[in-house]
Amino acid sequence: MDSRMVFVLLWTLLSSTSTGIKLDGNGYVDITIAISSRVPQDNTLIDKIKDMVTEGSFHLHQALDKKVYFKEATILVPPHWNSKEFTRARTESYEKAKIRIDNAKPAYGDEPYTHQYDQCGAEGQYIHFTPNFLRDDTLIKSYGSRGRVLVHEWAHLRWGVFDEYSETKPFYYSNGRIEATRCSNNIEGQFYDESLQPCHTDPQTLLPTKGCKFFPNKYIYKKKNHNVHAKPGFCKYRFYMFPDMQNLSLVICSALHANIWNEVIIQNIWFQVISFCRENEHNYEAPNLQNKKCGNKATWTVIFEDSVDKDALRSLKPLPSSPPAPSFKVVQRKHRVVCLILDVSGSMKGSRILRQWQAATYFLRNIIDDQASVGIVTFSTNASALSPLTTIDNESTREKLIKLLPNAAEGWTYMCKGLNQGLQVLKKDNGDVIGDEIIFLTDGEASDNLTSCVPSAIESGAIIHTTALGDKADKALRDMADKTGGKFITASDDILSNQLLNGFSSLTIPTGDQTKDPVQIDSVGIKTSDWFNGTISVDQTIGTKTSFTIIYEKSLPHISIQSPSGSTYNQVQMQHDESAKTVNLKVPGTAQTGDWKYSIQSPTLQSLTITVTSQAARADVPPIIVKAHMNQQFSDGTKPMIVFAEVSQNYKPVIKAEVWATLESESGSAQTLQLLDNGAGADAFKDDGVYSIFFTQMKNGSSSLKVRVKNQNGQARFTFQKRGGAPYVPGYVVNGVVELNPPKPPVSEESLEVGSFTRTATGESFEVTLTGSTPPNFPPNKITDLSAEIQDNSVLLNWTAPGEDLDQGTAKSYEIRWSYDLQMLRESFSNGHAFNTTAVSPHEAGSVEQHSFNFSFTIQNDTTMFFAVQSEDKENAKSEISNIAQASKIFPDQKPQGISNPGMNLTVLVISLCVVTMVICFVAVSTWAVRRRKRKCSFLVKEVM
Repeated sequence: MDSRMVFVLLWTLLSSTSTGIKLDGNGYVDITIAISSRVPQDNTLIDKIKDMVTEGSFHLHQALDKKVYFKEATILVPPHWNSKEFTRARTESYEKAKIRIDNAKPAYGDEPYTHQYDQCGAEGQYIHFTPNFLRDDTLIKSYGSRGRVLVHEWAHLRWGVFDEYSETKPFYYSNGRIEATRCSNNIEGQFYDESLQPCHTDPQTLLPTKGCKFFPNKYIYKKKNHNVHAKPGFCKYRFYMFPDMQNLSLVICSALHANIWNEVIIQNIWFQVISFCRENEHNYEAPNLQNKKCGNKATWTVIFEDSVDKDALRSLKPLPSSPPAPSFKVVQRKHRVVCLILDVSGSMKGSRILRQWQAATYFLRNIIDDQASVGIVTFSTNASALSPLTTIDNESTREKLIKLLPNAAEGWTYMCKGLNQGLQVLKKDNGDVIGDEIIFLTDGEASDNLTSCVPSAIESGAIIHTTALGDKADKALRDMADKTGGKFITASDDILSNQLLNGFSSLTIPTGDQTKDPVQIDSVGIKTSDWFNGTISVDQTIGTKTSFTIIYEKSLPHISIQSPSGSTYNQVQMQHDESAKTVNLKVPGTAQTGDWKYSIQSPTLQSLTITVTSQAARADVPPIIVKAHMNQQFSDGTKPMIVFAEVSQNYKPVIKAEVWATLESESGSAQTLQLLDNGAGADAFKDDGVYSIFFTQMKNGSSSLKVRVKNQNGQARFTFQKRGGAPYVPGYVVNGVVELNPPKPPVSEESLEVGSFTRTATGESFEVTLTGSTPPNFPPNKITDLSAEIQDNSVLLNWTAPGEDLDQGTAKSYEIRWSYDLQMLRESFSNGHAFNTTAVSPHEAGSVEQHSFNFSFTIQNDTTMFFAVQSEDKENAKSEISNIAQASKIFPDQKPQGISNPGMNLTVLVISLCVVTMVICFVAVSTWAVRRRKRKCSFLVKEVM
């Protein structure tokens, strides 16, 4: 059977078993909530998580027109927690969990946040809650109930919306008014500084000075219908309340079981509906991320037009009744249990069987954890178990397993025999394979029918990592990995790329404690008949279990490695495996911090590679790590692909590093691209430690991803920049008086210095199947950082230049327009007023563009104007409209330095008088009615008598 046909058949057959969150009818299932192994055992956290999700399910159901709710969730607890009530995890892992419970991120403290760095509408990476947020009930007053906070973060995670408040731009100027940046201008309140005194304005910007805060009114009633005889259940008021949900508004309905006005307002109000902000409520002018990243769209619009669930949400009908409570499983992953299933068929003869041997050796020697259990199976015409499950309890056990690795190849490629044999080996320890792992490597198409074994392997509960060596490996390998939570790795026949060994180094199952995970410092290669010299930087965050692995193609080279202090390691102190053409040096103890220098002299023209790994130097200091991935694992070329690399240490982003990505196709052709953290093009946010670039030169087939990071010029540093998070409200205004919430706990700041370091990381491979013969022509990327400043009767515009193809090359021209009406510019760009741009020549992508344009009229004071840019390439393809920048003309000397809160006391007085009057009227009417009834009763009694 043709491999592509098998692939399609398997995809159809197994679509219901895929990992990751999905909608099952109206309910979200496969939600994994993972507790980091750094968190000490506290079983009350499990109950707190259940309570949060249960409450959140109710609010989610209300927020989206009763269409969706949380149906099933799995809580993954750390390996060291003890309880007989925990069942074994299947494919769940901390690394792939979308909700994580871990120690605080330095810049956030206990504030929940969603880690997201993709485009608007794209899913985020994960939601981060701290154990203290779940336990400390005093935080509820500042952030709102945990269930509501969960729904707020869920909108970021699942639907790719962004915050509608801003800590960096908390206020803005609009047509003569100072506004607080918020979801809806209907939210009213007062401005006070930290000592509850009226705020002052900056003499230049006329915006409130630093420390000024906006205190919203706790209760705000907006009358929508004057008919006091409305039918029961008819919503008459829209009520906005902080901090329940930013991006959300709460709709209040009254009981209305009488037409007595004071009963309606005072006694019988309850929360009936929670709704995300829609277009008619959205604050389009606010300088927040939602407007900047999502083209000024309302949250509701993004959810139903751009999110991963858009099609399902449009077609789903509201539930006729309240949804059932979510169901929960509590699972645990103990020590790793792994079976290597290795291809020894005839096509593996020669260099391939040798490279498989080298990669498996590297895995057993440097990657697999202590106390893990490992078995080895080979397959060709038949399958054989070379080793049963063996616990790795010392170095000699590792070496014994290495000696059992196959080094000869012949026969056919019966993959099902290999899979079935591997599953049998895994069952020997406890009778099943739930949560166990398979590492399956092959270079060819199956000689047998994969539909007879792959579905059962996927359903078994094992995690299956697959590695395709060369361009002939069966397409079903990716499917097995995707459906079981495993990783899919491809490797070409190019020895210098070191892809196979790098791929095996990525086959880890992190638990949240990064001090226990191996770190690849560097992996480089060269073809030479002379010297191969280089420097390896061992930074202060790593040093234990440091290993240098040198692989040569033909003849043993002369190798010398020198420590920073000058001590030299020669081949006498290294382990040489002549059959595997591998030399290994394990540095005893903790490797010295600094630059290690290697000198390798080759006696003949041959390929040489060196790979260096290490682990954390201290148990309380996580190492600097790099994570690399593509935004799409499958692409047909219609949408641009993005390369991401995240550099961090214990949640602290590392910025100003030099980051390069190598994308190599299965045929061996490679492209190297520099990734940027400049907040333009593919990069969503400047200086957040996430580096990215668009990948446009796609080729059919599978490709691998490798990222190399270095800081050898001393420019890199840590940043404590905060972006987003659950909205914290400092307090409320109630009856004209500010009620303060508990202050945010202080956030500790550590050293910003980053020493010299290098890192490499291998991302999962990706698949491209182009609809045409060549990649499509992409237009210039959308400009996302346009800013404007009015200077007298001109405007100064700044932005980052886009490219000819997305963020690469040079665009042909710009079209720049302005308007007094933001909505008009957003919806009908061509109708805006145009600037003359004939003299403006675009710079190369990534360059700073700064241009000033004069107006032919005098701009009046207190005028707000809006600006947007569209780019065009040489083939006349136009970019999306840029973010809309706004600017106001103000005269500082005409404004007072203080900010008053006009109307607040009057409003309170009026409301108070109205309430008092209604109460008096109610009492008077009631008294009159009672007296009248008594008089009537007295009259009747007399008549009876």
